[in-house]
Amino acid sequence: MNLIAVVPHQPITASDGCQDPVLLNDWHVIGYSTDFTPGTIYPTRLLERDLIVWRSADQQIHVWEDLCIHRGARLSKGWIKNDAVVCPYHGWEYDCTGACTLMPAAPDEKPMKKARAFPYRAVERYGFVWACLGEPEQDVPVFPEWENDLYLKVHSGPYPYKANGFRAVENFIDASHFPFVHAGLNGVMDNPDRLEPYTVEEVETGLRSSEVRVFQPFGDARGKPLMAFYTYHAFRPLTAYFSKRTQDADSQGTITSDHSDTFATLFTVQPVDAVTCIVRVCAALNVHPHPDPEKVRERADVVFNQDRDIVETQRPERIPTELRYELHHRTDLMGQKYRSWLRGKGITYGVI
Repeated sequence: MNLIAVVPHQPITASDGCQDPVLLNDWHVIGYSTDFTPGTIYPTRLLERDLIVWRSADQQIHVWEDLCIHRGARLSKGWIKNDAVVCPYHGWEYDCTGACTLMPAAPDEKPMKKARAFPYRAVERYGFVWACLGEPEQDVPVFPEWENDLYLKVHSGPYPYKANGFRAVENFIDASHFPFVHAGLNGVMDNPDRLEPYTVEEVETGLRSSEVRVFQPFGDARGKPLMAFYTYHAFRPLTAYFSKRTQDADSQGTITSDHSDTFATLFTVQPVDAVTCIVRVCAALNVHPHPDPEKVRERADVVFNQDRDIVETQRPERIPTELRYELHHRTDLMGQKYRSWLRGKGITYGVI
């Protein structure tokens, strides 16, 4: 894992926004690898911290606080010169390590040791750029299908949600909304699935459900009716995953083949703040022949925009982790366990 070490001092802006150590010490996706090309500074926001992302000539990704230590100007208003970030205010230049190498008003003087940018740890994995604002307690979550060449991988998004990131994750790991939010795709409104009891356990990688069986009239980009068996995972508070085993079915939901394929999805959330987030996903399919990636992306756009439309209506905006505040049914078990899991971790940001 190629990491840029965080500098020992913290920016004055570190006291703003999120102070939750669980979230600060975790990895969060802030973009796709293809979003960032050398020679350009890209602003973004994570947990109420303004950041810049830039790629140096050696293709290394850099994530810094959007702040010049000299007079607090935004580096995102600056530019790249000779593989260094130039502050737009007084022209101070910062190299790939974050060290200031030039103060134009005093070009013959060596910049003070404290004259540094504020880098954060960053890594590229699965076609995403991940950042950690604190001290990561573990590696980026595993995407089991990523290294398997039998799977087609397709990124989709970004999907900006005017909604809480935990609400977005809980929706992703819920199957009982399919016939209503995704009618005609993942379920049938006039004949909703009866969800059989399932289990959820805490494992080394987070939370994991047993299989949840649902009929999907348009189960993947091929447009075929499928019987789907979902296994949900919450790897981290804001990173989830499902693997659905699928079998061909007729329009009434009767399985017509003993053969099974797999459709997996890694679901990532960039918490912009407590009530705003950006969702990015990567699907992996082992169906052959592979469907057109654009068709996979088009279907994902429909599904996640439908999800966004409903999640943005939820109130209170911050997810209640104390279960008595909302009503829970056995079919909500994954979401119920997810909330309790968040509470058990001691998360305080974005929750009530």
